Amino acid sequence: MKIALITDTHLGARNDNPYYADYFYKFFTELFFPYLKQHNIKTLIHLGDIVDRRKFINFKTSNLFRLNFMQRLWQEKIDTHIIIGNHDTYYKNTNEVNAIDELLTTYDGLHEPFIYTNPKVVELGGIRILFLPWVNSSNEEQTKMILEQESADIVLGHLAVKGFMMNNGHMSDTGLEKSLFKRFEKVLTGHFHKKADDGQIYYLGSPYEFSWSDYNCPKGFHILDTETREIERIKNPFTIHHKINYNDELNDYSNYDYSQCKDKFVKLIVDKKKDYYLFDKFIDDMYKKTNVYDLKIIEDYSDLDASTVADDIVEKSEDTPTLLENYIDQIETELDKNKLKTLLKSLYTEAGDVDV
Repeated sequence: MKIALITDTHLGARNDNPYYADYFYKFFTELFFPYLKQHNIKTLIHLGDIVDRRKFINFKTSNLFRLNFMQRLWQEKIDTHIIIGNHDTYYKNTNEVNAIDELLTTYDGLHEPFIYTNPKVVELGGIRILFLPWVNSSNEEQTKMILEQESADIVLGHLAVKGFMMNNGHMSDTGLEKSLFKRFEKVLTGHFHKKADDGQIYYLGSPYEFSWSDYNCPKGFHILDTETREIERIKNPFTIHHKINYNDELNDYSNYDYSQCKDKFVKLIVDKKKDYYLFDKFIDDMYKKTNVYDLKIIEDYSDLDASTVADDIVEKSEDTPTLLENYIDQIETELDKNKLKTLLKSLYTEAGDVDV
């Protein structure tokens, strides 16, 4: 038996930005559901955080959830299991009031998918699965007791575990201890958006990008084979963030392929700009030749007189880029020092515009 696993869809993310909504829609209609249909996969488990905002959901996001997610599951007769994540819950200390129960429960108290607000063991495809929803103050002791006593093959949950990357550059130093899960063959979980594992605990990662912290971070969903216990990742080829390092000393932009910027949030980092006319034409052509959701230009002003930029003055009246260049000049290395200088200057320029 093969089971589709998806997590952290966060419908309504980025304040219901319509461009992100279109991007999510493309993922479901052009990749996710066609794949399930092509491979005749009839069981789906969502590992939490279907929606993004804990306190409310607007009609547009509700429509996306109903028509492009749940209705497709019902039409394809896919057995659906949903684990409650922290973004699905109204309160921080209990899972009892949550978006999924409210959106899917009928007037007679019934709902189509199986919804897990509390830990539960279920047998699917011949393996015993322990479902673990978001751990909070009301269920933490129960969860720890179940982890110590329950006999199950694998754990599926929405968990915060210490020692894993949450996204590019951010490590988790809070949450549950890894040792709590030592009795189980595998732990497959949502919550952190970057795919990572230690050989036993697997963070599956979000299926698509949400912000610049997801740039160059592969996304997708997974298929669990209950016979072999193997998990296969189905990579999402669709991205929404694109980065350009502009340097007209090294590159010719007269025939630039603007199609790679189509329907993207573009960050243009200016490393070298000697031909101002060519640069202005490049920007103008980007808007004329393709549809860009947003273009953010990041320029380096380190060549300005340091005396006019008080915050950038350091010891010996050298600004940060100059210090970096001087350091590279002094070190012994077989690497190309000019390339190193260009790389460090680019990183320094971009660091001034890091999303917080």
